[in-house]
Amino acid sequence: MKRRTTTLAVIAVAVAAVGTVTVGVAQAGEGKRGRVTEREIAALFDQWNAALQTGDPERVADRYAEDAVLLPTASPRIRTNHAEIADYFEHFLLKKPKGEKIRSVINILDQDSAIDAGLYRFHLTDPKTGETKPVEARYSYEYEKRGGKWLIVNHHSSVLPAEG
Repeated sequence: MKRRTTTLAVIAVAVAAVGTVTVGVAQAGEGKRGRVTEREIAALFDQWNAALQTGDPERVADRYAEDAVLLPTASPRIRTNHAEIADYFEHFLLKKPKGEKIRSVINILDQDSAIDAGLYRFHLTDPKTGETKPVEARYSYEYEKRGGKWLIVNHHSSVLPAEG
């Protein structure tokens, strides 16, 4: 009887171990398939910058969630909906902005949210004179994946202050 109880206990432990390993392998596989990378988040800026190059404020505003908050570089007004964000870009795009990142720090919060913050430089063209000048600014983008699409939910940009 003692031998039979020991054999059953060994079998039970083996079955439990196999089940645990199987679940662990399945979860690890799922994690790798859906894992967000810093490269994926960094590419979101490039897509936003490409939208700027179209000159279409609606196309740029479409990169933002409906409830996004924009604290823009060249306006004192906080923009909190699609129409306000598109309005800002309608005016900003007259300067034919072209952005480039100088330094980026990306924090992936979870599978559906990330923050990209750092410094960028915009080359802006004066619509009256045609003169182009660089403007360096600090930025932060908070992204959320909604309905399978990465959207900007919070964007702050401010001119880089002179060192003091």
